[in-house]
Amino acid sequence: MAIKIVFVTGGAKSGKSSFVLDKASGVRGKKAFIATAEALDDEMKERIGRHKTERGDEWETYEVPLKVSEALIDATGRHSAVVMDCLTIWLSNILIGEVDTEENVNKLVATLTEIKESPVCTTGPGCSVLYIVSNEVGMGIVPENGLAREFRDLAGGLNQRIAEISDEVYLVVAGIPVKIK
Repeated sequence: MAIKIVFVTGGAKSGKSSFVLDKASGVRGKKAFIATAEALDDEMKERIGRHKTERGDEWETYEVPLKVSEALIDATGRHSAVVMDCLTIWLSNILIGEVDTEENVNKLVATLTEIKESPVCTTGPGCSVLYIVSNEVGMGIVPENGLAREFRDLAGGLNQRIAEISDEVYLVVAGIPVKIK
């Protein structure tokens, strides 16, 4: 059995992460959380700490602001449920960092395709489910500056590519998940 990819998108604070953590908690076996946010200020340090506490000891946390492909390969090989939260924060890290955005996006899509096409699930009962969380940023106003427009365009394109290869896609609005694929 291959790994199932579930893509969950929606606005900021729409309930995406809560929905995904609830679904992933129901999967038997070891669980991993791939966190892309960095604790760059006190508020983020507190927020990250709170989220780790809420997940509990059942979860292994990977703190990976840039090299998510490697973390995804490792985590899906060793855990029954893997959550990557969040794709758009990762994209932001890539975009403002000193790395090649197109190369990293293509590498991530290739990695996810490879993971999905893995012929045998080796993680035990239930096999792996990979949940990918992303913000839907294309439903608002057109940003006034070039970097924000570039980010919006890149995020929209990446979300489309991930949705295409995903087995299931959900849009979460006001805490209500709507299955769209």
